[in-house]
Amino acid sequence: MAKSGIFNIDNLSSQQIDEDAELIPLMTSEDEEEINREELPDDLPILPLKNTVLFPGVVIPITAGRDKSIKLINDANNGSKIIGVVSQKNDEEEHPGFNDINKIGVVARILRVLKMPDGNTTVIIQGKKRFKVTEAVTETPYMRCKVEEFKEQKPEFDDEEFNTIIDSLKELSLRIIKESPNIPSEASFAIKNIESSSFLVNFVSSNMSIDVKDKQKLLETSDLKERALSTLKYMNLEFQKLELKNDIQSKVQSDMNQQQREYFLHQQMKTIQEELGGVSSESEIEEMRERAKKKSWTKEAKKHFEKELSKFQRMNPQVAEFSIQRNYLDLFLDLPWNEFSKDKFDLKRAQKILDRDHYGLEDVKRRIIEYLAVLKLRNDMKSPILCLYGPPGVGKTSLGKSIAEALGRKYARVSLGGLRDEAEIRGHRKTYIGAMPGRIIQSLKKAGTSNPVFVLDEIDKVGSSHQGDPSSALLEVLDPEQNDEFHDNFLEIGYDLSKVMFVATSNNLSSIHPALRDRMEIIHVNGYTVEEKIEIAKRHLLPKQIKEHGITSKDIKLGKKQFEKIIEGYTRESGVRNLEKQVAKVVRNVAKNIAMEESYEPKLSEEQVEKILGPSRERPTYENNDVAGVVTGLAWTSVGGQILFIESILSKGKGDLSITGNLGKVMKESATIAMEYIKSNSEKFELNSEIFNNYNVHIHVPEGATPKDGPSAGITMLTSLVSLFTQRKVKKNLAMTGEITLRGKVLPVGGIKEKILAAKRAKIKELILCEENKKDIEEIKEEYLTGLKINYVSDMSQVLELALLKQKVKDAKIL
Repeated sequence: MAKSGIFNIDNLSSQQIDEDAELIPLMTSEDEEEINREELPDDLPILPLKNTVLFPGVVIPITAGRDKSIKLINDANNGSKIIGVVSQKNDEEEHPGFNDINKIGVVARILRVLKMPDGNTTVIIQGKKRFKVTEAVTETPYMRCKVEEFKEQKPEFDDEEFNTIIDSLKELSLRIIKESPNIPSEASFAIKNIESSSFLVNFVSSNMSIDVKDKQKLLETSDLKERALSTLKYMNLEFQKLELKNDIQSKVQSDMNQQQREYFLHQQMKTIQEELGGVSSESEIEEMRERAKKKSWTKEAKKHFEKELSKFQRMNPQVAEFSIQRNYLDLFLDLPWNEFSKDKFDLKRAQKILDRDHYGLEDVKRRIIEYLAVLKLRNDMKSPILCLYGPPGVGKTSLGKSIAEALGRKYARVSLGGLRDEAEIRGHRKTYIGAMPGRIIQSLKKAGTSNPVFVLDEIDKVGSSHQGDPSSALLEVLDPEQNDEFHDNFLEIGYDLSKVMFVATSNNLSSIHPALRDRMEIIHVNGYTVEEKIEIAKRHLLPKQIKEHGITSKDIKLGKKQFEKIIEGYTRESGVRNLEKQVAKVVRNVAKNIAMEESYEPKLSEEQVEKILGPSRERPTYENNDVAGVVTGLAWTSVGGQILFIESILSKGKGDLSITGNLGKVMKESATIAMEYIKSNSEKFELNSEIFNNYNVHIHVPEGATPKDGPSAGITMLTSLVSLFTQRKVKKNLAMTGEITLRGKVLPVGGIKEKILAAKRAKIKELILCEENKKDIEEIKEEYLTGLKINYVSDMSQVLELALLKQKVKDAKIL
């Protein structure tokens, strides 16, 4: 129950008037009958109350501050001392009219009027009986309304249920007074001395801590029994709140006592540590606690941190583990637990960023935009594990930065080349001196968010040793089903990597652990055409080198022909790394001329480029078809495609086959298959079988220092041998690639795009490919195929028909 006090009717502060406490009467049944006999005037001056409701029989002090209210009180005090009191519908209304007041109110008698020092008027009033406002008479100088009596329905004297409700009200009131520290114990005497059931209900209703609207509902309830039951419900609710509040205060008090106990123990521990010759800084520990409050980590992480901090607090600073424990706690606080940057889902902006930073690479860009689109629609997708696979210098690593910018995420990168220790991934156990977390956790700490774009560079160059296999440790990192609880040995608790977007880069898929490769989505980043390289040099490489060498774009002008000269004459690669070095060399020459104040022409010619870079290293191109047994093949290397020549020659002997050119096992097997196929089909080729017994065959692939392997030279070797045995010319400007079987079938091979680019660089006009490689050609842009005629075959007889002319070479040997 609320303690009686002065209620503010004009939005002013309430005050307690102790000297008027004796005015509160304890109403008897006779007093109630006398009130009921009093005649109700036809109209009354109406005093609106802002934040309380007056009940019959109850005495309350109120403070008036509005001019209308003060005049009404003064006039009534000088006259009949009778006024009508109603509550306002809206407390914020400063000048309430007839429509702004509740229509059920209480007639009140003014008992005393006091002038307060602050200029307000305080009046003590007692409620008499209910009335209903019917219509307004006037609103000046204050509201006056016509009223009629609002009769109350009382239960029978012997109504057991009503009497039980009244007894419950008394009992609950006394319990609330006893439990509440804010209500004086003397209030229990007032409750015990109330004889009238009606007044008890009114007295309790008036003093309950409930809303004005709820009190008004009680006032408007004409049935006394129903009103008593409603009051009892509110009282029960208030008692439950009071019990809950007391329970909470009791627990808080208990916690305070525990905290004080811990404080004294920590102070004693601090003194002991000082005596032992050192002390862990209390301010440092307190700072850690403050930082911990701001972290949004899980219950498990929070519990673990508290345990480790308590351990640190008890630790002697002289022991070696002290610094490790401090580093551990610092790492725990620095890690971005559940801190995520917001992804940007503007797909058009992302496309512009990718196009700005990288020319070409349409497949990769499309995949990134697809990922963004799915993430935008679902917003809860686990990040994919992408693996950009392709030759060096094509922009795999720099793509990671562009992806991060397009997504609006932080960028993190770890170079895995030459990594041999599993602890570099998983971290060391912190029991060791110098223990550190793994590179994954370190990079997340540096990035500052738990969802960066994380580039795992050169994943194919991870090694293994007696210290473990790092590629096996990466299995957990790169598995979307496991990495939401990635376990770092140093951290000792699971960390969620599921929102990280991992982008791996690789030059060679065959050296990646099979299980690791299975977890990644492989995206092939192809090499660039000459046209693409020219655009990249113009847009990116030259402006970058100009900036790095401190000159301006006016100081050097390179056109398409000059770039083409550099590409064709000085670089031999799929990417643009060597091209950038050659461009840098040209820019350095210009910078030297400017620094030494030598005259030069900013617009460089092809001759000047050659003078700066030295003699050009021309690439191997198709030579001629004057010699039998020399056929042009196509090969894939880690730096892109290139052409190679298969040469074969006959010499007197016993039918031996020898192979040179630093060839691998598979390539040697292709030569053997080709030879055996020719022997078994000698009649078809119109060959004398005695040739194979009287001549030795030697096959050579030039550039003997370069290792070569793979089955794709099979049809080239077979064509070379048939040309040698038959002395027929090979068609001009023709190259081929494909695997053969003993039955003469042609099988598909890989690296088609790179091989086609190599063919174009070597001025090849016509290609022979397996029919099943047609699908690979369909994925290549039309511009790459311009000027090339492609023949698709399925059998070796088709290859020989296309490749060999009827014409024999000059000075052909008759076999």
